[in-house]
Amino acid sequence: MALPTDQDSRTLTGVDLLELYEQMAVIRNTETAAHKLFLAGLVKGTTHLAAGHEAVAVGASAALHVDDYVFATYRGHHHAIARGASPEACLAELMSKATGLCKAKGGSMHLTKADTGMLGSYAIVGSHLPMAVGAAWSAMLRGSGQVAVAFFGDGATNIGAFHEALNLAAVWSLPVLFICENNLYMEYTPIGSVTAVPNPAADRASAYQLPAELIDGNDVIVVRDTVAAAVERARAGQGPTIIEALTYRHFGHSRTDPAKYRPEEEVQSWLARDPLTVARTRLKELGVSDEAVDEADARAQRTVDAAVEAAKAAPDADPAEAFTDVWADGGAVWRT
Repeated sequence: MALPTDQDSRTLTGVDLLELYEQMAVIRNTETAAHKLFLAGLVKGTTHLAAGHEAVAVGASAALHVDDYVFATYRGHHHAIARGASPEACLAELMSKATGLCKAKGGSMHLTKADTGMLGSYAIVGSHLPMAVGAAWSAMLRGSGQVAVAFFGDGATNIGAFHEALNLAAVWSLPVLFICENNLYMEYTPIGSVTAVPNPAADRASAYQLPAELIDGNDVIVVRDTVAAAVERARAGQGPTIIEALTYRHFGHSRTDPAKYRPEEEVQSWLARDPLTVARTRLKELGVSDEAVDEADARAQRTVDAAVEAAKAAPDADPAEAFTDVWADGGAVWRT
């Protein structure tokens, strides 16, 4: 999938929004396919699906340049696709195929596409926030005008690395955005039951004298416009912004989690605010016909159906490739 072109958020047209909608539909269908492939025994390891989070990844990516840096969590399929990874490459990676995005070396939790600035998904909670700070520092030193973005879950706000990253980014006024995808649960625990403030990311911004935005993470236009404003500030040398996007995962924490701990009324309330449903309403307001939206849905489904078949038919990864593209051979020679 091609990366979106940079657009002025104040001139969003129905055509622009339809493109964003189709990207979200591709992601949703890819996540549904990953779920089915797992149940069929074709996905190795676990998966952490991002169905329901699509508007955060697509909206934010639409506000970024192609060479900006993105760091994501183990729930990062949507970010990889929003930054240009194909559904086929992502699904092949999950299925340990040679054509996988990382040649089957990363799997679901480590999707990476460096040539479009997607500098990885990280399984250790909060570990990538300081990395984003480092990337932003590099951009500032080089005067490249690039911005780094760290996406993270609500649970990461209680990790020490979160606070260390925010502090250093604020001290150095770095061009970095911290975007929290608050889906209300840190694995199986409600974030509110273990956090002293109502909004775990936004409410802590003042401690570092950073601006913060609390937004509807299920509205792709709201996400796009908020991120665009924060990016403009960062490129102008005005430092970081914390954005807390309220959203909800449609599946459990991971494939083994049936998510029975969530109240049914809460689940239904959030499902009614599905990012695709919200975008459909927005499209209607902009005069886009139901037929045009249905056609976008059909194109997205065809794209993912073809991706599934191609990934299934791809050759398995060659074990001989396991130690290529690595920095060290695991020996002690480097110490001398």
